[in-house]
Amino acid sequence: MKTFKKGSLTAAIILFACSFAQADDNNNDHKAPKLVLQITVDQLRGDLPQRYLKRMAEGGFRYLYDEGLVYSNAHHAHANNETIVGHTTLATGAHPSSHGMVGNLWFDQKLGRVVYNVEDPKYPLLSKDAGVNKGAEIDHTQKAAKTSGRSPSNILVSTFGDELALASNGKAKIFGVSVKDRGAISMAGHAGKAFWFSKKSGEFVTSQFYYDEYPDWAAEWNDKRLADTYSGKAWELLKDQDSYLFINNDDQEWETNFPGYGRVFPHQFGNTESKYFNTLLTLSPVGDVLTLDFAKALMVSESIGLDEITDYLSVSFSSTDYVGHLFGPSSLEMEDNLLRLDKTLANLFAFVDKKVGLKNTLIVLSADHGAPEAPGLLREFGIEANTIDPSSWEKEKGFANLKAKLGVGEELIESYSHPYVYLNHALIKKKKLGVKTVENLVIAELLKLDGVAYAVSRSDLESGNLPDTELYKKLVNNHNVTRSGDIMVAFAPHRFVNEFDGLTVASAHGSPWNYDTFVPVIFAGWSIDDGEVNHKINTVDIAPTLSNLLRIKPPSGADGQVLEAVINSSRD
Repeated sequence: MKTFKKGSLTAAIILFACSFAQADDNNNDHKAPKLVLQITVDQLRGDLPQRYLKRMAEGGFRYLYDEGLVYSNAHHAHANNETIVGHTTLATGAHPSSHGMVGNLWFDQKLGRVVYNVEDPKYPLLSKDAGVNKGAEIDHTQKAAKTSGRSPSNILVSTFGDELALASNGKAKIFGVSVKDRGAISMAGHAGKAFWFSKKSGEFVTSQFYYDEYPDWAAEWNDKRLADTYSGKAWELLKDQDSYLFINNDDQEWETNFPGYGRVFPHQFGNTESKYFNTLLTLSPVGDVLTLDFAKALMVSESIGLDEITDYLSVSFSSTDYVGHLFGPSSLEMEDNLLRLDKTLANLFAFVDKKVGLKNTLIVLSADHGAPEAPGLLREFGIEANTIDPSSWEKEKGFANLKAKLGVGEELIESYSHPYVYLNHALIKKKKLGVKTVENLVIAELLKLDGVAYAVSRSDLESGNLPDTELYKKLVNNHNVTRSGDIMVAFAPHRFVNEFDGLTVASAHGSPWNYDTFVPVIFAGWSIDDGEVNHKINTVDIAPTLSNLLRIKPPSGADGQVLEAVINSSRD
């Protein structure tokens, strides 16, 4: 605090006025960012970027870790850590219990079938031949959809982007881009526009929810056929092989030997005539390169961040997830993918700096979920781990026990869409069975099955009749009254199903354990000082923090807290 001598009142007033004016000027310069850039890296466990940070160049991950505010102990606080669940949590600041996206798939009791999270028959794709090719699609959740139509209608609460649109009376430009439809749609929210990559057509597509026809720039980008330029090429190592931490871990028995792609470098893409050509691009760093190129075209054509209204752009990079599934998070492929993602991020940041200015851009990076290590790798280190094969479960014995006690057995189960078991309530009512009794008896049989550690009833989840532990809180946070099943199942640590419609994978997320909940959270750019926060935070804190920074109301279902270190940093 400045002190002034007697008789210098006039000088003091002048000095104070000048100081106030200067402070006001500074505040005007930085009162709001021109762009909020939200980056989500699919399946980026929280420890992975720093594992390779010293070998990364300036400008990508090192820009974030050196110049940003790093939350080094950030976690999702829900149990089913899948793509749509995490993305929607990042967008809304709400737990799945509120936002409703309880899994990539769930059983819709009104429709009487399993549904895909963003499917919507009311809004067909603008491209006629760009839907899911079920003969070539390796994402089993995509194949469950009964329509190619897509929209955010299943998201039950508002997103940060929605609130930004409302606060600006629709003047803010809001976009989501990703290889995955669910990665783009969830982040764009209801008020934004979303584009995603069609593995069938090799284009970035959208639906009639967003447009009646493609904007000229998007049509022109698709006409370039950038994906086709990788025909006859291969994914090769970026650096000298002796520099890789996992160079001696390549070609492991647990890695996926996808036909024509293999388990060792170079991984061949094949040509455009190959049924899996575009799919193989997404199983490599090329998927992220294509995403970046499209996002850059969008930024230029839509004049993102060039006026006084704060715009929002979400870019979700998906390749890390695909690579992690096929080869595991501790593999030579993942190592090279992250080194290449670093170059992609550096390219993005340099582009944003040129077009908008990093000082005018608020960046937040996180992930939709983490990843478990491949059981084979864990066993090499003496850690008990294994995969689960539900087809080998002795279900007949369990059903026999139920029939002996209730008079009915297998018919009691309407559907099993992990992590949820849905009971046949019509049959329960017809047989005049107590729902709680049925729940408890089914749970008793589930707990006998290989790999099942927890099975918790709807009754207990909704009544709160559960132990006060972090794991049970995650189960509660994942439970939505209308979409979740009657029983929620959690596998034991280091256990997961690794076979999906004939494709055997190295790693599969979706658990409540720390390796699946642990993700990076980094704020950088506009008015953010560098630093590190070590105490635990949750990903639901991101959206309320962004809302607070922009002085708009938080999303309608937001459960998180405002991160004080970010707020204090922005006001210094």
